[in-house]
Amino acid sequence: MILRFSLLLLPLLLNAQSYTMKGQFWASSLSGDDVPKGQSAFESTIGYIPNFSISKELNQLSLLDLEFAYRFDKSYSGDSLTQKHENPHRAWIRYSSEKIEARLGLQKIVFGPSQVLRSLSWFDTFNLADPTGQTDGVNAFRLRWFPNNLLSVWSWAIQEKDEMSFGGRTELSNALGEWGLTFHLDSESHNRFLGQTPVIVSDQNKRIGLDYRFDGFIGFWNESAIVYLDDRELGFITVGADYTLPLASGILIMTETLYMSNSYTQEEQTLSAFMASVPLGMIHQIMFISQVDWENDHWHHYIRWGSTFDKFSLNFILSRSPNRSGYSVPSEYLPQTVAGFGTNFQIMFIYNH
Repeated sequence: MILRFSLLLLPLLLNAQSYTMKGQFWASSLSGDDVPKGQSAFESTIGYIPNFSISKELNQLSLLDLEFAYRFDKSYSGDSLTQKHENPHRAWIRYSSEKIEARLGLQKIVFGPSQVLRSLSWFDTFNLADPTGQTDGVNAFRLRWFPNNLLSVWSWAIQEKDEMSFGGRTELSNALGEWGLTFHLDSESHNRFLGQTPVIVSDQNKRIGLDYRFDGFIGFWNESAIVYLDDRELGFITVGADYTLPLASGILIMTETLYMSNSYTQEEQTLSAFMASVPLGMIHQIMFISQVDWENDHWHHYIRWGSTFDKFSLNFILSRSPNRSGYSVPSEYLPQTVAGFGTNFQIMFIYNH
């Protein structure tokens, strides 16, 4: 419904002053040594997202613009097609002025300072380890109000399946840091992950989140969230810090820890992540990410050498994760892919135009 309404407003931009056509193409090849039964040790992916945008200035302080992007991608195990997607990636129309921004349609909604273990990743799929930098979007109406340079107020209505959910956020920036307070009422009753955490819920719920970031001698941040369900409360706390070592061109190091609790089962889980990013001149960069699940003693290691040129990048990725036998889940219920299990090596080419 939201997408149809967005397209009805297209005639307003027929006399647009600016047209832009861009896109992202990627192709990757991956091999692994922990192969699920009946699958190949070699997997490949190819994808393309063309993006079209138009805009029109209404006056010196207001703008009307529209963006449409479509995603095509296919995944193969050996020479067998395993996944195929052809669906809208972005489709929104926006009005913006000095104090107001209103956006309607398929869009990304991302907030919170955490980078890897993100307690407030409620509506996105952003992954620091993904060289494409893409994230899924949601069908929503989002309104942002900027009363001054220090304060912004958000509100949104999100459509998922046939129901609507509602929420809002307030952001404040001052000498003490950057603060955020978020609320969301989820009326959906179907299985879904709570953002990118390993927690699945199927009930209606209320979510409250608080986040903070301070940049001083070191960068420090916190994301905290409580999810209220009928029979339990779920708690999430992420604490992180980063610092740039004054060596060579600067070496960024970062660590985060995510603590999760369930009031009904009294279960607790703690995850930690460590990251280092080293630029090598203007073109090359090495990124290392290590993540651990302390309760299950599961370690994941990831290292990427990326070379970025004007319009394209080439990425070499080596990763090590627990084998399938290290999980207490029958192998047939685990993802039927070599990615994320055992030792993987991946080459990814990305072209942006």
